[in-house]
Amino acid sequence: MMRVLFICILLLIGIPSAANSKQEVFEFEFEGVRLNGILNFPTDSIPKGIVLIVHGSGQTNAVAQNWYSDVRESILLSGYATYMWDKMGCGASGGRFDYNQTVYNSALEVIAAIMALKENKVAGSSAIGLWGISRAGWINPIVIREYKDIKFWISVSGVDGQENFKYLLAENLKINGHPPDSVDLLVNEWLMGTKITHAGGSFEAYRQATTHLAKNPFWLRFTNGGISEQGFYTYQQTFKKEVLDPETGLQVYIEDFGSILSGITCPVLAVFGENDRNVDWTKTKRLYENTLGKNTDLSVVSFPNCNHNLFQGQTGGFYEMEDGNLPYTRCIDFLDAMEAWLAKI
Repeated sequence: MMRVLFICILLLIGIPSAANSKQEVFEFEFEGVRLNGILNFPTDSIPKGIVLIVHGSGQTNAVAQNWYSDVRESILLSGYATYMWDKMGCGASGGRFDYNQTVYNSALEVIAAIMALKENKVAGSSAIGLWGISRAGWINPIVIREYKDIKFWISVSGVDGQENFKYLLAENLKINGHPPDSVDLLVNEWLMGTKITHAGGSFEAYRQATTHLAKNPFWLRFTNGGISEQGFYTYQQTFKKEVLDPETGLQVYIEDFGSILSGITCPVLAVFGENDRNVDWTKTKRLYENTLGKNTDLSVVSFPNCNHNLFQGQTGGFYEMEDGNLPYTRCIDFLDAMEAWLAKI
């Protein structure tokens, strides 16, 4: 559970759809493990290509629960096939799920899926596009750098090169009614705890540095009751190997991320919810415009009153839909914007 302290575990689950499409199970091997997925094809045409659905953070049960169904339908209506699979140890995929799988390793997994589609001469595999949310905003640029023939990338609620939990924590504390001085205190305790953990400090030092944070209701809920001594030391062994930015103190997920983005030349659609309280979408938007925007065909679309997962909401808080029993209503024009962009390119 320590992994959730430093990444946002976010899934975009689609709305059930009655759309008809041809579909078939397709498995591929990655690091000696069989991963199970599903291909969807347009019913009445040869697909223009295949769009790979790259997940965000956390475990998946995407095939059985028909995740991203409305997104996949929109892609199908644009004439492309889709391929989506479950991570290791999830759904019908073999192996064991690893919260600490690096974004670099996840990128290799995506490339393994591409190679399997091509080797099996799956219809549409000559033109591969990528769709991904949140954590996939780190994965897909690596895929594009390493695999030179990606035709396009749709980035949903993308990220910059560093840890986003500081923003998530601060924004959700504000939503929960904390005044600015309280938000600053709790966020600074989290940051100090991060630095102590990374430097190899003791659990006692961590505990003393996070006395107020340890009692905070949002933190306790997010960490499933708080940080145990065993959990602290288990996570610390992995976290010490990561890179922290000396200026911000935040974990660097991809070093020199701006250069990687600047090297992308395929068309990119970046989609954001303006009520995203999990990732600082304005920061990512600026990064994209200063990197992707200089070298490729970049389209940026943002939607008011929409959260990280591109559903309508009031606050965009992490637990808003769960606590408010809000309907899973898509942002107006989100799906249409993807269809229009795919038709344009």
